[in-house]
Amino acid sequence: MSLRDLTPYGILRRFVSRHGLLVFGAAIVIGMSLLAISAPMIAPHSPTAINAETILQPPSLAHPLGTDALGRDVLSRMLYGARVSLWVGFVAVGLSVSIGLTLGLVAGYRGGLTDEIVMRGVDVMLCFPSFFLILAVIALLEPSLVNIMIVIGLTSWMGVARLVRAETLSLKGRDFVLAARVAGAGAPRILLAHILPNAIAPVLVAATLGVAGAILVESSLSFLGLGVQPPTPSWGNMLMEGKDVLEIAPWMSVFPGLAILVTVLGYNLLGESLRDLWDPRLKR
Repeated sequence: MSLRDLTPYGILRRFVSRHGLLVFGAAIVIGMSLLAISAPMIAPHSPTAINAETILQPPSLAHPLGTDALGRDVLSRMLYGARVSLWVGFVAVGLSVSIGLTLGLVAGYRGGLTDEIVMRGVDVMLCFPSFFLILAVIALLEPSLVNIMIVIGLTSWMGVARLVRAETLSLKGRDFVLAARVAGAGAPRILLAHILPNAIAPVLVAATLGVAGAILVESSLSFLGLGVQPPTPSWGNMLMEGKDVLEIAPWMSVFPGLAILVTVLGYNLLGESLRDLWDPRLKR
């Protein structure tokens, strides 16, 4: 190894060459997040402004991604739709991780009847196809952004709970946990200060992959008319609006579909690469 390889540039170059997919996925995630955050500043038009004079116009300088059936700018709606889709992903995953993390820690550490109850609850939830369960609940409730986030979060915590429980079972017999117990540390302190920091890696991987799943679910619900309701833009309801004019205005469906594809790909690449990075045994 030369001195050049020890410089910050050399270290960065080696990291990129070894973990190219991770860097690519992270670049997509960061890029999409920045676009969503800066939507009010960079969107060329209002996402809800109707203009009868610009109905179904193809991409042009004035409207880089064209307009929809109401004359609204597709690019502006996609930028604001990114805010909705990513917000649903983050909040839903935050809720599911909070539930799964809590139940997994308690079940793994307490064991016995507590573990049995939690794991049977996980088994019951896994018996139902999650998407159809979400469809059934959303159909009974008023379609809204808040309801979508809550329902997705409440139906996707089981994988995190099983991961955290397995990590807790393997960690609670380690010497550093036994030493903390002998020193008089209570269960909450042991869980939060000793077990949780060592069990967080698989949770972060699951959360990253979960964001991709939540975005797909929200887009599917919105496409079916059970998600985010117009005129609020989301990638899913933009696909729904574009399906009826697909032959004469393909840009209404193609660009939102590509946005979903690229974003989900980015989160999946990031999650899988993080898993390989933290657990080399999983590399093929």
